[in-house]
Amino acid sequence: MHLNYLMPTRIIMGEKCVINQRNLFSTLGKKAFVVTGKKSARINGAYDDVAKVLETNGQDHVLYDQVMANPTDICVCEAGKIAREQHCDFVIAIGGGSPMDAAKAAAVLAVNDISKEDLFTLAFRKALPIIAIPTTSGTGSETTQYSVLVDTTETDGITPRTNGPAKRSISTPLLFPHIALLDAVYIKDLNRDITVNTAIDALSHAIEGMLTLRANHISDMLAKESIAMILDCMDALLAFPGNPSSFPLEKREKLLLSSTVAGMVIAQSGTATPHSMGYQFTLNWGTDHGRANGLLMKSFLLWCQEKEKSIKKDNPFFTLRIPVLCTALGMNLDKFVNLIEQLLGQREKASKTEIDTWSTLPMKNAANTYVQPNTEEIGRIFRESVG
Repeated sequence: MHLNYLMPTRIIMGEKCVINQRNLFSTLGKKAFVVTGKKSARINGAYDDVAKVLETNGQDHVLYDQVMANPTDICVCEAGKIAREQHCDFVIAIGGGSPMDAAKAAAVLAVNDISKEDLFTLAFRKALPIIAIPTTSGTGSETTQYSVLVDTTETDGITPRTNGPAKRSISTPLLFPHIALLDAVYIKDLNRDITVNTAIDALSHAIEGMLTLRANHISDMLAKESIAMILDCMDALLAFPGNPSSFPLEKREKLLLSSTVAGMVIAQSGTATPHSMGYQFTLNWGTDHGRANGLLMKSFLLWCQEKEKSIKKDNPFFTLRIPVLCTALGMNLDKFVNLIEQLLGQREKASKTEIDTWSTLPMKNAANTYVQPNTEEIGRIFRESVG
């Protein structure tokens, strides 16, 4: 057995953990660069708590609250320049995946004066330390070394841009947050769409993490625990009428922790083909990332089940993974995907032209999938999902 496991983030969870752990902020420097979206961090109270902590500690801060959904390379270069010019010592990320991804990139760019064109190609040797405060329960970015951004100049770094902007990532251990502070109070007022979509996002991380070439015993153990926590919330998710106050806080806490644990999974395993495929829905339709993953989940998993049985016939030593996943789910695939269908509701539809175009685009995560789909099979999954 060979393992190589790294997850250097200190995780602290509990009510008022931001206020109660203010001493940790003071260890990182005199001036913070706070990265958020335009509204949510103020509405949920997270920004006020951070500002109070910094003021109490006698620390200054610069606020950058211009992060949009699916942050671009242009956005993070602007943020990094401000952090550099303001001589900030550390970065505080408040929000869901978009602000955390932007904050991570800004932490690198604050101490590496590079152009937008070089952002995805250079190896970085330094970055500012990061405190991550998630205010959704889906991305798990508080425990990963990835920053996923929209590349506005190229599709994949190899071929010229032909189908609009593309999602690309920066990956370096420097991007692991030093500290993750989890307080479910910040997510208690999330509406049904955000709650469901982020839960599906976390679930997709855990499931895909078990179906990659980089999966290992530790990541699988974490994935199984994350899956169990999310499924324990499934009844509440299915019954959620939309009024945020009707969703139990203890379930919010469980979803928040499950997302963080799922982040620990993909920090080791990476993700599988559906993540690359789902980016097409996000970039072209504006579909929420978690929902995009969910739309592909049924067809992808059933295809994996079919594919691995075919491989097993020719190679008796091939290890089947879907049965292991079903054991983690506590049910067969048919029953599980039916639950996902109930959460998703009516599906979006793509045109034949869209599906044909998307099916031929490079799918980076496909190379990390334990059974790798070809172009025809990717087209099939797209058609079955949104055709």
